[in-house]
Amino acid sequence: MVQKISRIVLVALAALAAGEAAAQRYNPYADAHEALPPVAPDGTIQWGTFFKSAQLQKSYERLWNLGACRGTNRAITEPVAANKLLIDRLPEADFTGVVEGSSGGLAGGVVAFLEKAGGGQAAPLFAQLHPAGVSHVVVTGTISRGDLQPGMIVRLKSRVDARGKGGEPIERVTVVTPAPDSKPNAVLPGKVETIVGTVISCRGSGLVVRVEAGKIRRLTFALADDAVVAVDGACLELVASGDEVAVKGRLWTGEGAAGAGTIFASHVTVTKRVPPLPESRAVAVGAGAAAGRPVK
Repeated sequence: MVQKISRIVLVALAALAAGEAAAQRYNPYADAHEALPPVAPDGTIQWGTFFKSAQLQKSYERLWNLGACRGTNRAITEPVAANKLLIDRLPEADFTGVVEGSSGGLAGGVVAFLEKAGGGQAAPLFAQLHPAGVSHVVVTGTISRGDLQPGMIVRLKSRVDARGKGGEPIERVTVVTPAPDSKPNAVLPGKVETIVGTVISCRGSGLVVRVEAGKIRRLTFALADDAVVAVDGACLELVASGDEVAVKGRLWTGEGAAGAGTIFASHVTVTKRVPPLPESRAVAVGAGAAAGRPVK
């Protein structure tokens, strides 16, 4: 799926991906005595310190390590103190918008979006995920078959024979994110069951999946012509331009913020834009509508 990303978003995401702005955007562990566990006992995500200027913080750390400054020179210590923002003191708020682009993974990734209530704003907001991977991310909706890539975890319901070959064409495949403590289940021949496995390949109507338990490991299926490929998990790689997003987090719009503001996000929910129907399917829907018949 081709993403149309504005220049400002492309430049910002490229910088984040290259790590050039990481210290400026968020670095809670630069000072060991300020480090916090990523999640508090009550379940609240803890962010720690945001440095408005990465350059100023690095210069101070260099002086400290050289022994040139030990907290006595106010001309140094006061700007350094003003350069720090305690993220956890910012109020949490809710935001909704349309995705412009995304970068990175669940640990420290970024989602750029234009706020619906922005009144035609030119600059996007940047939802920053916690570097410890504790921000709650959910992506739901449907995607095109071409977005189904090797390495993705999928769930489907079917039966296979002793060689791992599926029977009836699969009508629905869902990309999921299993819980960290989940254990794979063996697949038994001749039994209709829910199968969770890793995509090896998806070409045309053929889908090959690998499971990590049991004697039958490699499974092959045929996808129905109108098969639905859904997503219901923490799949940041499937977030694309045009998707709808809802974010809960702490907004900073001052010095060092990206775009219209950096949101230190505790929750990000993305609803996929409905992909276009295959040409044959679109023709059938159009013909059914013209004849006054509902088309499933």
